[in-house]
Amino acid sequence: MAHHLGKHGATIVVAEWKAHRVERVVGQLHDLGVEAMGVECNILDRASIDAAVASTVDRYGRIDGLINNAHTFTAHVPIADVGEEDLDLNHGTVKGTLWAMQAVRPHMKAQGWGRIVNFASAAGITGMAGYAAYNASKEAIRALTRTAAREWGRDGIVVNAIAPGAASKRGLESAARDEDAYQLFARTHPIGRQGDPEDDIGPVALFLCSDGCRYLTGQTFMVDGGAFLFA
Repeated sequence: MAHHLGKHGATIVVAEWKAHRVERVVGQLHDLGVEAMGVECNILDRASIDAAVASTVDRYGRIDGLINNAHTFTAHVPIADVGEEDLDLNHGTVKGTLWAMQAVRPHMKAQGWGRIVNFASAAGITGMAGYAAYNASKEAIRALTRTAAREWGRDGIVVNAIAPGAASKRGLESAARDEDAYQLFARTHPIGRQGDPEDDIGPVALFLCSDGCRYLTGQTFMVDGGAFLFA
């Protein structure tokens, strides 16, 4: 998403908790000729989020868009066995999403324009077995999205969510380990493939950070190639 938005003229701030990933992505953006900076940020730490936002404003003077796509993923476990640690870790991501929204809101309100894109999951909507803590946290993020949309719309801030279906690095590794399962997925998928994070998810993120979505807020976009279809 950073690559796609940068190629279309955005100034990018990469907020990531691992320094080597910050350096890698910022370096890639600079190689593309994109104005970018990186900040180390742990979304489980509110002060870290506030510092990342402050650094952005100090350097660029404003924040137009926030993409809240950081999340952890705990082990597959039946709901009867979900423990407090699983719940706390996943709920920490919910808090981080909210804290980031709260941190950018004053700046967006002052300029009368802002775009917030949160990340949900079809797993939460369908109740995918084995991922109760993750599912609950993703549905909580959708609830925050809808509430912020209602409360901040008159400030010029629109808030939407993406539920992606994309071939992340881990997804590709998983497909390589179980080729038969991936082929079954491909045969039953309407488009017949996993999504590409840059070319399939990135354009939707770009739209949701643009003037084009000025009259669209509180929605969840299923950017998964039709993998989850609802009547």
